[in-house]
Amino acid sequence: MDKLRFYEACKAVSEGHTIKGIGTLSEKTTHAVLKRYFEPFEDTHEVKIGPYVADAVGENGIIEIQTRGFSRLRKKLGVFLDYCPVTVVYPCAALKNIICFDPDTGEISSRRRSPLKGNRYTVFTELEGITSYLAHPNFRLCIMLMEIDELRCPPEKAPPHHKKKRRKGAYSLYDRIPKELIEEIHINDLSDWLSFLPEGLPEEFTTADMAKAGMPKSTAQLVMNTFFKAGFAERIGKRGNSYIYRTAADHE
Repeated sequence: MDKLRFYEACKAVSEGHTIKGIGTLSEKTTHAVLKRYFEPFEDTHEVKIGPYVADAVGENGIIEIQTRGFSRLRKKLGVFLDYCPVTVVYPCAALKNIICFDPDTGEISSRRRSPLKGNRYTVFTELEGITSYLAHPNFRLCIMLMEIDELRCPPEKAPPHHKKKRRKGAYSLYDRIPKELIEEIHINDLSDWLSFLPEGLPEEFTTADMAKAGMPKSTAQLVMNTFFKAGFAERIGKRGNSYIYRTAADHE
């Protein structure tokens, strides 16, 4: 984790958007910041690999930044992983400030801290679409826990891609602005994936055992469903209505 490089990437992207004008953002700010953070040279951005375009390509392989909807990456990964290591970067708001403003004047009407806090397990809500690739030797995952400012504006002033139907009077998303890098988590191999499990589990366990070890049961179920589909764990039986799991590392 390099907080100085992150700050410099935020500053460079902010200045670029100011030059272009706040109402004409050509690229979502979080995406632009992370591209610059991982690969600072612009000639490494938007590189065509086979029939697809990678967000960035450097000495460590391909960088793909995906906020949500990982299933959109499925076809790309099917091609990219045959070329070189691919790091899927997942930006996650560990802290979020919600700012309502007028994009024409810049006037802020309200500012508050969101009670919702993302964490390293939040990514599991997005992994369903690419579980078949998680065990690929060229697949990498990087979770970027950040503080962000989420800008919201009147719906009639929202960018075209954010003009969705909302309840009457509700503001629309305008952009998400990274403010600070809190933690950078790299998942490169099976041992890194298994670090998501609570400590002290027996060799054979259920999601109820994970809950007893301190993990919310809903999170435990999400993690183990992903692990099973990715091949990181197998189901070896049932205890009542719960599957009994054993990890790939214990099976070796």
